[in-house]
Amino acid sequence: MPIDPTLPYDDDNIFAKILRGEIPSNKVYEDDWAFAFEDINPQAEVHTLVIPKGRYVSWDDFSTKASDAEIGGFVRAVGKVAREKGLVEPGYRLLANIGAHGGQEVPHLHVHLFGGQALGRMISG
Repeated sequence: MPIDPTLPYDDDNIFAKILRGEIPSNKVYEDDWAFAFEDINPQAEVHTLVIPKGRYVSWDDFSTKASDAEIGGFVRAVGKVAREKGLVEPGYRLLANIGAHGGQEVPHLHVHLFGGQALGRMISG
């Protein structure tokens, strides 16, 4: 169910529970700023989620409230995961859904990394 990204952070969301170790995940990367793990319902040959460790509902929330260090650390972590997965060449897709129209389902900022295959156009029309 899509969420309202203007609501306060929910400490009981699934990604908060993954960060606390309450729900297992297939971790692929972790540093001070970010945690990356494999999607349990992959939509491509490679489908990895990268989440900031801070309490941010959406990209809007993160870009407004996060410190420069958090933003820089998170962006660098996304790039590092893409490189470690071998996605830079031949290419990959980043996707962050925000709010109901964007299809956001978990109220914790997350970036999807898709790759390992030709992905085609994102929106037809």
